[in-house]
Amino acid sequence: MTSLALHPVLPFALAAALTPALGRNGRRLVSLLAPAVSLAFWMALPSEGRFSFELFGHAWAPLRLDALARVFSLAFIVYAGLAGIYAWAEEGAGAKAASLGLAGAGVGVVLAGDLLSLFLFWECLTVASLFLIWHGNTRSSWAAGFHYLMFHLAGATVMLIGILLLLADGGDGAFTLIQVDRPAAWLVLIGMMVNAAVPPLHPWLSDAYPRASIFGTVFLSAYTTKAAVYALSRAFPGVELLAWAGAAMALFGVTYAVLENDIRRLLAYHIISQVGYMVAGVGLGTPLALNGTTAHAFSHIFYKGLLMMSAGAVIHATGRGKLTDLGRLAGPLRWTLILMTIGALSIAGAPLFNGFVSKSMIVSASAYADRPLVELMLLVAAMGTFLSIGLKLQYFAFFGDDNGARPIRPVPRSMYAAMWLAAAVCIGTGILPGRTLYRLLPFAAEYQPFTPDHFVQALQLLLGTTLGFWIVRGKLVPKPTVTLDVDSFYRGPVVRLVYGASDLLVKGGEFVHASVEGLSQAVREELSDRRTGRRTLTLAIQTTIVFAVLGAIAGLAYLLQCRP
Repeated sequence: MTSLALHPVLPFALAAALTPALGRNGRRLVSLLAPAVSLAFWMALPSEGRFSFELFGHAWAPLRLDALARVFSLAFIVYAGLAGIYAWAEEGAGAKAASLGLAGAGVGVVLAGDLLSLFLFWECLTVASLFLIWHGNTRSSWAAGFHYLMFHLAGATVMLIGILLLLADGGDGAFTLIQVDRPAAWLVLIGMMVNAAVPPLHPWLSDAYPRASIFGTVFLSAYTTKAAVYALSRAFPGVELLAWAGAAMALFGVTYAVLENDIRRLLAYHIISQVGYMVAGVGLGTPLALNGTTAHAFSHIFYKGLLMMSAGAVIHATGRGKLTDLGRLAGPLRWTLILMTIGALSIAGAPLFNGFVSKSMIVSASAYADRPLVELMLLVAAMGTFLSIGLKLQYFAFFGDDNGARPIRPVPRSMYAAMWLAAAVCIGTGILPGRTLYRLLPFAAEYQPFTPDHFVQALQLLLGTTLGFWIVRGKLVPKPTVTLDVDSFYRGPVVRLVYGASDLLVKGGEFVHASVEGLSQAVREELSDRRTGRRTLTLAIQTTIVFAVLGAIAGLAYLLQCRP
């Protein structure tokens, strides 16, 4: 039996609770101490184990360890430390507490051994993410937070209904493989797909992540979608729908990224695209594909974190975040350029970087599983990834036309330290995957990334994309436009529905208020009337009518409540 006292979530929970009561230096200290202690707890736990107890007739298992849980939890804990270093300059107590809560909730999701424990940590992810988004402290961040909340409340409701139906159907509630052979399983799957940002359930991500503070975005980029990938890997491996949905995600994300002008929104679309690779790997369901999903999730946490940190450094230094406002920054921000290039080569799958040793596992698994169309879609998405991040983003931000962007303040050393550490992870796991990343993978599947064919294929994609970009670079000049996503089709009707419901409630409230005022006035007049008989009869009639209406309303409410 595993000891709950060593649960790696506890240091994050305690630090998040203490943060509001601490001063600036105290908050900085606990933001680094919490992941360090959590990592110590993680290392002290056995490689496999489970802590469970009975309560309210349910077998709760808040801590379950196996190979799959260990690799995701390790990535979440280590990244929390890097992001904490990056956010050293962040002074807000609320943001510090929310970021620690987010990291702890992510670790809790991947260590949960039953569906109800999973759901509780799942909702903690939503709450912590929401406060990080709102901490952007702009009108758009508040609106994006409500957009985020709308999607996640809907997804959580669907998921909870599915979990409760599974329990009512005689399940023991263990968080393990779920057979997609009944509506309850589909509801759980849909709820997880919302958090994974599977289109068309994705607009919360591209809308919300760029609206948070630069420090909040760095935390947000790592946890919610990868926790969903873990949940899908645990519960729904081999579901054919996910293979095709993931391949479509990969293409969808890069298409929008190529069109995007805002640098953080561009990177947010690439979260959707790269998570698409992972979802496709879950759908393929083979040991190699699932290892690829796990490895790519690990790699993505660090290279996407590095890219978001680099974008944040640009915004911090210049006060600008759109490609049309940047340009000619290669000189004054040369170290940021170098670090962003490392992240770009990693996400593009360049040899000797971590994307090369993880993404190729999923592409190869699709070929071995005889899914040539899935393989083609993933390869095309890889070209789009390098085009939009490795070439377009860096060219127009650092080498493009001079749009007046100048560093108005220096990038703090803490931000550079975090970026260099993330870059070291990207390079180290890319050069020595067998001694680092591959040793953590949960399934028995051999894979050798350093083959001549793989090198040639990767270089062909990179060089071909570079040549194509250079030829058509004039057509890719950023424009100061806003790219409409699929939510533009339903935002109008939903807004009109909300306003209509609000107007109805207001008018209903005014009617009730006027009715009560009128009744009160009538009662006062009747009480002051000296004609006792008439007064008593009139008051009795009015009282009867009022109680009849109230009784009808109460009866209707009771019937609706008791309706099966």
